[in-house]
Amino acid sequence: MDLKSHIRGVPDYPKPGILFYDISPLLAHADAWAVAMGRMARLIQETGVDFIVGIESRGFLMAAPLALKLGLGFAMVRKKGKLPGDVVRHSYDLEYGSDTVEIQADLVQPGQRVVVVDDLLATGGTMNAAIKLLRDVGADVRAAAFLIELDFLEGRKKLDVPVLSLLNYDK
Repeated sequence: MDLKSHIRGVPDYPKPGILFYDISPLLAHADAWAVAMGRMARLIQETGVDFIVGIESRGFLMAAPLALKLGLGFAMVRKKGKLPGDVVRHSYDLEYGSDTVEIQADLVQPGQRVVVVDDLLATGGTMNAAIKLLRDVGADVRAAAFLIELDFLEGRKKLDVPVLSLLNYDK
């Protein structure tokens, strides 16, 4: 199945000059969605992972069904102030400012083999921050997995783990 035929390019969103890769048509097509999750699960399974972490918010759409499919636990990395209880946080710099990501302190165990999942790899800044956060709690980050990778932005160069991408775009 050609999964790219279920990804819609939306020009000039969210601002002029940006081509937004909309996964909504893929999510709306049950067979394409199932195929995508099956293919991603096979990529992830090869890493020897025992836990899945998803990045807010579209990463949750990938990570939760992958964890179920693989019979693994799942945790969320969220923006500051979105999780209850004790959290561990990591702040990082953006092009114009900074941001903070958090994870609940007791969900990922030291030494646990983790794959971090998001819907799309662009510049790699948020994934890099999530990887650092997970290492702060003792995780063994095995890979970063994405439905889509925008190769031309070279985000994988910011990551020091293997990058698993199902669909790649050159522009």
